[in-house]
Amino acid sequence: MVKRVENVSEEQLKQIKRVIGEAFVSNELFHNWGAETERRADVLKYMDIYVDYVYRAGELYANEDMTGFIGLEDSAAAPVLPRGKMILRMFTSLPFARIKSFLHFAKQVGRSNERYAKLRHIDALMVCVDQAHQGQGIASELIRFAKEKADETGVPLLFDTDMEVYAQMYRHLGCELYNTVTADNGVTRYSLCYKKRAMFCRKTISCLPYGTDLEECDSLFPQFVIRVCKRGYLPLR
Repeated sequence: MVKRVENVSEEQLKQIKRVIGEAFVSNELFHNWGAETERRADVLKYMDIYVDYVYRAGELYANEDMTGFIGLEDSAAAPVLPRGKMILRMFTSLPFARIKSFLHFAKQVGRSNERYAKLRHIDALMVCVDQAHQGQGIASELIRFAKEKADETGVPLLFDTDMEVYAQMYRHLGCELYNTVTADNGVTRYSLCYKKRAMFCRKTISCLPYGTDLEECDSLFPQFVIRVCKRGYLPLR
């Protein structure tokens, strides 16, 4: 069972930050920061600040044993002020050279998800499983939970990763790889999306102009599911 992480002690939060931070040391997101041993301390510091933001925004979820974590943010309710404070903390806590190289990379890959980013969506901010508990289906449980939330809300669920192995896992779990962008450091950003496919009844299709691309309709209106009812078809949120 996956649920929101809340009302934990500062010591528990510190442990959560450590688990998530250690998992990200090897992530290609931090490729420009040097080898793993070289960047470890700064990655842990970065993730400490980031996880603190996700937790205090009420966007951090975990499995029952607290060995797997996922951050989920509804773009329609993203907290602006806390995010600004997080960015300020990063600028004042990390070496300027680290921030500069990170922003250079982010600028190159940041528009990878623009196909869906302008629509209301849920962002998977992070997916992390404690290294000692990997291979037990925890990531699948977390992603299944995220997909259920996206289905309930009726919006796409977006994943952005710089790790090919994670992109393969998300595809295996039902996500569509819709874009890739490779930065000048050789790191590729993989953008994936899960959305509940719209189902069109015959009456709906007959109302559409000749030649309408149903795939295009599905991507433009991912928040609607069309079902047959006695009076024709009904869009459901």
